Amino acid sequence: MRVQGPGASWDSGHTELLPPGHRVGDWVVTEPIGAGGWATVYAGRRAAADGPGAGAELHEVALKIMPTSGLAPRQARAVSEAARREVEIGVRAGHPRLVRLLDSTVLSAPDHPELDGAIVLVMERARGSLRDLLGAGIAEADGARLIAGICEGLAHLHRCGWVHADLKPENVLIGEDGAVRLSDFGLAAELTTGTHGHGPPMGTLDYLPPERWRAPLGELGVEIRPSADIWALGLVIHEVFASGAPLFPGATPVARGAAVQEYAAGRAPLRMAGGVPEFWRALATDCLAPTHAARAAHTAESLLERIAARQADGGGPRSRTGRLRRTARTALLALAACGAVGSAIWSYAGLPAGEGGSAARVGTAQPPLQVRVFNAEHACQDRTDRAPQCSLGLAVDPMRPYVAGNVVPTRVWHADVLDADCQLLRGEVVIDESDTRSTHWFRVRLPGADPAAAPDAVAWLPAVRTKDRPPLPRCPAPAPAR
Repeated sequence: MRVQGPGASWDSGHTELLPPGHRVGDWVVTEPIGAGGWATVYAGRRAAADGPGAGAELHEVALKIMPTSGLAPRQARAVSEAARREVEIGVRAGHPRLVRLLDSTVLSAPDHPELDGAIVLVMERARGSLRDLLGAGIAEADGARLIAGICEGLAHLHRCGWVHADLKPENVLIGEDGAVRLSDFGLAAELTTGTHGHGPPMGTLDYLPPERWRAPLGELGVEIRPSADIWALGLVIHEVFASGAPLFPGATPVARGAAVQEYAAGRAPLRMAGGVPEFWRALATDCLAPTHAARAAHTAESLLERIAARQADGGGPRSRTGRLRRTARTALLALAACGAVGSAIWSYAGLPAGEGGSAARVGTAQPPLQVRVFNAEHACQDRTDRAPQCSLGLAVDPMRPYVAGNVVPTRVWHADVLDADCQLLRGEVVIDESDTRSTHWFRVRLPGADPAAAPDAVAWLPAVRTKDRPPLPRCPAPAPAR
C-alpha cells in the first residue's frame, strides 16, 4: 500500500516508528495518521508557539516521513524523485485546491538509524478525505461542490504543466474549512512535451485509464497525459453519487481492470449505479470515454464550466449556485504564473540538482521566461552551422495550419533561446518528426528584435519545438491573421 497523504487511515500492520512527542525539526509528533510502502504520515504540532511563522493556522500539521536508509540505490532515487515532485508542485503550483506544503527537511535521527536521512514533508493537516464521506452518502449539493473543487484543482495543475496521475478519493482531502484539497503528488508527471509526460509504471489500479494497462515502458517510464486524470475524475464522480460503489465489476483490482479493458474494447457497456443523477451520469460518461483521443476533448476547465452553467440555469440545487459560479470563474480566469511563490520560502536540502531531476529552486530571483528551441531531427541536433535544411519556422497565426504560408521569414535552429511572454493551450494541432502531437503554443519575440522599437515583432512557437515549460500566463485568443 502506498501512503495516501495526510488523509489516509492508519495501517495497523505497520510498525509505529516514532512515538508521540518525538521532535522532527520544528515539529513534534502527536499521533500516526497513515502508513505505506513509501512513507509514514503523522499528525504533528509546532514545537514552540513563538517559532517562525507560528500562526495559529500552522500549529496542526501532517508530517510525511519518507525513509531512504537501507534502500537499494534505485529505490532511494524513486523515493527522492517522489519527494522532489511533491516539493516542486508545492512551490511552483500552490493553489487553494492543492494541499499546502509548509516546510521540507531531511531528518537527523541518530537514535533511529532506519529514519536517519529520511525526507520529511510538512503539510497542512486535513479533517479527512473524500473516501471518509462516501459510505454515508453525499447530498447532490455537497457532491456538486466537492466535484467542482476537484475540477478546479485539476485545472490549475494542468495549466501549470502537471498531471496528478493518482487521483482517487483518498487523495482528495477535506480541509477544516470543508474545502477540497488535492494531495499526494508523488506520482505526478510533468508535461515535458506539451501533451504528455512520463512517470514510473505505478498507480492505483482501480483508477488507471484503459491505455495505461497496455502502455509500453520506455526509457523515461510510461506516457502520462492529462486525460488520465479525467478518467479518474469520472470514476470519482460515480463513487460520490453511488455511496462509494466501484463502477466496474470484479472482486479484485486486477479483475476490475479486466472489466475496464472489456469496456474500452467495446465488448461491455458502461453500467452506472441507478442513484447517479442524470447530469452527473452524463458528465462521468464523457470523462470515461474509452480512448485518450475521445477523452481529451473534456478538460477539467470545460467540465467546471458545465457544472457552473448547470447551476446558473437552475438545473441543480440553487443554494450552491453563487458559490459554484464563483469557483468556476476563479479557475477559468486565473492567469497568474504557476511558478509564483508566496511570502513563505520553503527550503529542501535532500534533493541536489541532477538527482532524479533539478531541485526545486526557491528563494532565488527567477530568470527571464525563455524557451529553448528543440528539433526532433537527430541529425540537426549536433550541427552548429545553421544549415537551412535544419531551420524551423515560427508561425504567424497559431490558429491556422502550421505550413509554409503561415510562417514568418525569420528562421530558428535547435538550441536557439527565445523570449516568451504567454502560452496558448488550444491552437492548431502540430505533429513533429517524432509523431508528437500538441495544440500548445508559445508566443515568442523574434530573434534580434528590439522590444522598444518593434513591440509587435512576435511569432508563435509550437510546444513540440521545445522541451521547456516556463510558467507563463495564458495568451488572449489571437485575432485572425490577414
